[in-house]
Amino acid sequence: MRTTGLVAGLSAVAAIVAIGVPLALAAPSAVPPSDSQGYIDSTARCVSPSTAVMFGATETSRVAICQASGGAYQYRGVRVGDGARLVVAATKTAGNTFVAKNDGATYTVTPQALSVTVGGDKFRTETWTDYHGPQSPASTSGTATSSTSTTATSGSSAAKTTTTTPSTTPSTTSSAAPLPPPLPAEIPAAEPG
Repeated sequence: MRTTGLVAGLSAVAAIVAIGVPLALAAPSAVPPSDSQGYIDSTARCVSPSTAVMFGATETSRVAICQASGGAYQYRGVRVGDGARLVVAATKTAGNTFVAKNDGATYTVTPQALSVTVGGDKFRTETWTDYHGPQSPASTSGTATSSTSTTATSGSSAAKTTTTTPSTTPSTTSSAAPLPPPLPAEIPAAEPG
């Protein structure tokens, strides 16, 4: 009986793969892999010698704010759906808020959310599903997940621990219209099938 259940389960997985449904659809989405520079294999990653001041992911975007050794900031973002990317200068405003501008759009990055304003009107606000960086006072405009990584090295082996603490503030996402056409893109490879 136990073998029959296992065979049935494996047959179901094989059927999903055979009809071309990606396995990622069958499982909940995972936090993108990252290290201290940002997301691995992503535009939302700081290039050495710059360092990540903060980085985060929303349901549709990944963003990193990088600081060069001279103190200048850079916004590095990618839209997950189509791979559209944006890499522009950023400025630090009050507290832990960063602002980047491109073609009439203003991208505001806080420890709570990524907001996009076009022509003075708030286009959309996306709360973080994953966030790494400095914290700020509690906000009513989003749910953030903060992660703190500590690396300890002993001899030739290294251990890494990550603690994730979700905030309990409510999530607010607004979108009045579809996103503008993509910039030069890192379009992900198509799924086979």
